[in-house]
Formats: sequence, structure tokens, C-alpha cells
Amino acid sequence: MAVSLGEEIMLLSLDDTTGAAKGESAARWGVAAGMLLELVMTGRATVKGGRVEVFDPSPTGDPLLDGRLDRLARWVHGASSSRKVTDWLTRDHAKGSQDVVESLVARGLVTEEKHRALGVFPVRRYPEADGTVERELRARLAAAVLHGAEPDARTSALIALLHATGMHPQAFPGLPKKQVAPRMAHIAEGHWAGVSVREAIRNLQAAITTVAVVTVLSVVP
Repeated sequence: MAVSLGEEIMLLSLDDTTGAAKGESAARWGVAAGMLLELVMTGRATVKGGRVEVFDPSPTGDPLLDGRLDRLARWVHGASSSRKVTDWLTRDHAKGSQDVVESLVARGLVTEEKHRALGVFPVRRYPEADGTVERELRARLAAAVLHGAEPDARTSALIALLHATGMHPQAFPGLPKKQVAPRMAHIAEGHWAGVSVREAIRNLQAAITTVAVVTVLSVVP
């Protein structure tokens, strides 16, 4: 079953048993960046100079990505000047994450559970329903990061985003960051992708750092 980068990041963040998101804030930024990078890798969008443009609005054939592409195209074309990557991530990270979770439910990979916290506040959790995709995903990550295997372009892109968002604990639970971060950084900085994708990743890494800092500062009293 082919899943997008955004869906892979969400799978890594959801606790298999409880369905709660681990490192939810980081995962949201990662999901938004993952779907944008997916559009870059399919030739639909470009990300350079801190700006995002829609290069080709034609459908990809993936309902989740096509919904993102349509939303991005309307946002980009509705502006009088070029749009910033940071603004898109800020705009899309909450809605994008919910769309990705709904896609995982539709695929039968997780199931949705609803209950009320303290009997009042509605809460949704997404425990694992079919673990085959996540097991294959974690095996690829382990092969590349822990065992030195040469990752393919998609796995390298995923590792670059996980490293940028600080999702080392979600990708490799139980292992100290210092054990995996150097190899993840090495893969992220490699020459596994074309010029446009490498530039997009650098821009996304910078944008994630920016929005993460702004988010932290905004909640500091």
C-alpha cells in the first residue's frame, strides 16, 4: 500500500495502542511539510528562496495530495505577491494533519475512537488497526539509520523531515537522539535528490525551524 510522506509521519507519531499523538506539535509541522515536499517530488510545486509556487495544478491521482494541491493552488493564486513557505505551513499544519488522519482511517490503517475527557471535552484517538505499513516503514528507517543501508529517495526525504522536526523519539523510540541524529543529518544532506528537491528540503528545514521557534515564543508568558 503506497502512502504519502505526510501519512508516514503521522503513523510514526500515533501510539499504536492508545491512538494518542506523541510529539503532536512536531508531527503537525512534519505532516504539512511532508505533503508539500510530496507535491514538489511529483512536479506539482516548487519551493525555493523561502517561497512556494504551484508549477503544475494537474491531479496526482492521490485524493489526499490532490486536496492539498487544490488548497495550495487557490491560496497561491489568490495573492498579489509570492507566498512564503512559513505562511503555508502555519496555515495548513492543523487542517493537513486532520486530513491525513482521516485518510489513514479510510485506508484501514488506524481506527477512530471518540470519547469525552472529564465527561465534557470531546477527544479523538486513532489506535492502530493494521500495522503492516508501519512495520515496513520502521524497518526501512532502521535499515538506513541504524544499519547503514543506502536509502531510496523517498526514505531519504522522510528522514530529512523527521530530523528537521526533531521527531527522533517517534522514529526510534527508546534510542537516545545522539545515537541516530548524526546519521539522519548525513542522509538529509546527501545527494540523493535532484536540485529542486534538495532546495525544497533546505527551505522546508529552515521554515520548520522558524515556525517552531515562533510557536514556542507565542506560548511563553
